[in-house]
Amino acid sequence: MPNASTILKQLEAMKTLPNVAIRLTQMISDDTNSLIDFEEVIRLDPTLTLSLLKNVNSPYYSLVTKVDSIAEAVAFVGMDNLRNMIVMDILKNILKNTKDRPNFSVTGLWVHSAAVGICSQMISERIFEKKGENAFLCGLIHDIGMIIENQIVPDLFIKACDCFALGKKQIDIHERKIIRTDHTKVGALLAHNWKFPLEVQEAIEFHHKKLDADPKSLTGILQISEYLAYRLNYMPLPKTEIHLSEALLNHMHDSIKDYKTILIDLPEEIKKAKEIFSLDQD
Repeated sequence: MPNASTILKQLEAMKTLPNVAIRLTQMISDDTNSLIDFEEVIRLDPTLTLSLLKNVNSPYYSLVTKVDSIAEAVAFVGMDNLRNMIVMDILKNILKNTKDRPNFSVTGLWVHSAAVGICSQMISERIFEKKGENAFLCGLIHDIGMIIENQIVPDLFIKACDCFALGKKQIDIHERKIIRTDHTKVGALLAHNWKFPLEVQEAIEFHHKKLDADPKSLTGILQISEYLAYRLNYMPLPKTEIHLSEALLNHMHDSIKDYKTILIDLPEEIKKAKEIFSLDQD
């Protein structure tokens, strides 16, 4: 039976992930690269170039003047946002070729990922007054392990989804029983291979564990975001339920007005970002 490492090795062997995009995600963690270095690599992928410029000029960023050069786009969005755009593009390219199953919705997973990513950024910036780029990334890719399992061991993954639909246990419990690993471990290992921050790796690995996490940590923010997405029915699998630890519930109770505002604003923020999240883009 495969483990997280062998699943990722099989994914790499299939060459379904764009080499340029993977190279860029790893370059971003290296402070020695210049704007010229990034521009030279991005130019190697015309599709990525078009996607970057389209995203930067979308209503989501609300620019006054149009950006029409790679260097200008990279300088404007910054390294963290560039990384997030690239990851978003990678996910969309994988999901475009993935079919819905009775107990697994590709569209549902994408909407859930978008909602949790946007919500995580809102919580980071509004509640804790911190930069939200890592929180967005964390929310966006927290379930990327499901996408990969569905690519590499589809029969086993769908069997786990079917078992989940029949019972009350969390999906990761069924994955470990059937696949011998789960999407949290696969996702965390991928984040490690792509040299994402350690706190991103940890939040992905522990997002299904009921922990007394620090609300300010990415793990705490991600778990709260999943809970809010659940409350608004942005969930990837039917019959999903999200339960928070007492520490996180107490924190939300102490800031209930702010969280109610986020719940109200989240659908509009998702609508605002619809263009860059659309799976129908070329």
